[in-house]
Amino acid sequence: MTVLIFYIALFAGAFFLVQLIRRGMQSRQDFTSLKTVTFGDESAVTPDRAASIISVLVIFVIWAAFTGSKLFPLHVPGPFTGETRFTYTLETADGATDDADITVRVSGFGEESANFEVDPGDGFAKDDAMAAQAGRSTILIFDKNDEAKRKQGARIVAINGEPIAAGTAVDTGDGRVTLTGKGAISFTPHGGMQMNPIWLPAPETVVARFFEIASEGYQNFSLWQHLGWSLTRVIVGFVTGAIVGIPLGYAMGLSGWFRGWFDPIVEFMRPVPPLALIPLVIIWFGIWETGKIVLLFLAALWIMTIAARAGVSGVNISKIHAAYSLGASKWQIMRHVIVPNSLPEIFTGARVAMGVCWGTVVAAELVAAQKGAGMMIIAASKFQLTDIVIMGIVLIGIIGYGIDILMRKAENWLVPWKGRS
Repeated sequence: MTVLIFYIALFAGAFFLVQLIRRGMQSRQDFTSLKTVTFGDESAVTPDRAASIISVLVIFVIWAAFTGSKLFPLHVPGPFTGETRFTYTLETADGATDDADITVRVSGFGEESANFEVDPGDGFAKDDAMAAQAGRSTILIFDKNDEAKRKQGARIVAINGEPIAAGTAVDTGDGRVTLTGKGAISFTPHGGMQMNPIWLPAPETVVARFFEIASEGYQNFSLWQHLGWSLTRVIVGFVTGAIVGIPLGYAMGLSGWFRGWFDPIVEFMRPVPPLALIPLVIIWFGIWETGKIVLLFLAALWIMTIAARAGVSGVNISKIHAAYSLGASKWQIMRHVIVPNSLPEIFTGARVAMGVCWGTVVAAELVAAQKGAGMMIIAASKFQLTDIVIMGIVLIGIIGYGIDILMRKAENWLVPWKGRS
């Protein structure tokens, strides 16, 4: 929730700041300068490059601020580290009380928390020491050293003078002390708002891991082999899905018989997530490359079918009537009217299908894969190597975004009439 509020605040601040700067730089204040886009015409909306750059920077700032990155000077409050003390009051069965001091040394994220000793002092409640790690709880069995034992009726009744009972907690300023159900002391240092590197490492850690794996490889294969195999699987699955899906979509858009026959199948399979098909794909096609390609094929097939069907169904009937009035044959109408006017929908479906295929390749490589970005992510997650996991996710996102940009460029070149009547 804190990250979301932080992100919204940065988004709003950046928006108003950029608008203020642009107003100051804008010299014209006539009707032309105040024109807005036409609502409902997507082609009239172009990405604001300043917003794109700021968006990436905001994500980096949030990532760096919440991970204590050395690349960014401002950080959210981090976890408590260092040495702290608290006092507990021990009460015996006959009502006698004694105080003991507990010294706690809290090490930082990923650092070793070495045990140490202190002078136990006098009295039946002995001073003791605890070693803890930032953000993690540690338990002290107090009567291990104390002369009064729990089995004799001794119990802790206060922490720093504040009453405490089993299941309740007292804030010591640097952490929280809780009594377990059996009366042992549990100390949790304040975690702050920074993320533990095992959950989210700093940006420079991920970059360092990228260069390490790029030069040394991972799981017996180079980084480029992992990415190349994933890209190959995705492209083969997408292309085969498009080769089957586009003609099927055209047939459903042009023939009532085809639409009636295949519509139940397409509409039934469309909402089924590709991940749910993994068990059947393994049973039918095995665990090797064929099964992975088939899964990606099915991920793209239904999307491309629906996109082609929608493209055909969306052709303006007046254009077909106009072509007929000029003496065009059915083949000429198909070639010069239906196909060109359906291409925008097909390209949109292709971009969606490619994104779904990239999202499915990680799951496809769950099964008996020796190479692939998804396999690399899954193998790293088993050993809690979050930096490799994030690196793989970022690389998949960058490659997917690059493919989407190429598809947009191809659409602008092949379908220049998109958005025009």
